[in-house]
Amino acid sequence: MVTHVPSESYGDERGALLSFVEAQRGGLRRSVLGLSEAQAASRPSASELSLSGLLKHVAECELNWLRLAQQRPNELQRTEETWGDSFRLVGDETVPQILAFWDDVAAQTAEFVAALPGLDETFPLPPAPWFPKDGKVSMRWMLLHLVEEIARHAGHADIVRESLDGKTAFELVAQAAEADAANAANAANAADAADTAAGTA
Repeated sequence: MVTHVPSESYGDERGALLSFVEAQRGGLRRSVLGLSEAQAASRPSASELSLSGLLKHVAECELNWLRLAQQRPNELQRTEETWGDSFRLVGDETVPQILAFWDDVAAQTAEFVAALPGLDETFPLPPAPWFPKDGKVSMRWMLLHLVEEIARHAGHADIVRESLDGKTAFELVAQAAEADAANAANAANAADAADTAAGTA
């Protein structure tokens, strides 16, 4: 089963870019379907990467780019000493907590982009060896970079998950679709039961 990014309304560039960002988020989110915390934290491939660590890293990465674009301080700014913790869950952190955190960041990104005067708006890049001196980028560039960044790590997650239990990305898409259908059916049944109870009260 394959996925398809919905076509944007004609001329809706920001909507198209946000749809592609969300499509890549979905690939990474699905990588932890049906896994325990221990499985999500395991490193079954030659890489040091784990699935829960990838989720956390990409969620924090998106937050960082959002705060740069907003020109606001990043409340989760990493230092050289804490950088490694962005690739692993620490303390009482769990996969559901990281997913909820990322959902909140994604909602903030969508709200911010929707309110922009235009995607040609720019913001300064921070001092870093890999950025040009006094560099600036556009909001369009930022969204394209999020597609690039998340897709790259979603590919890593595909390999880690398949190394873990043999599940492929296509199988996880089908599994997610089945779960969504079951949840929708349960919600409809609950609504019908509530209507019936109200009618007999």
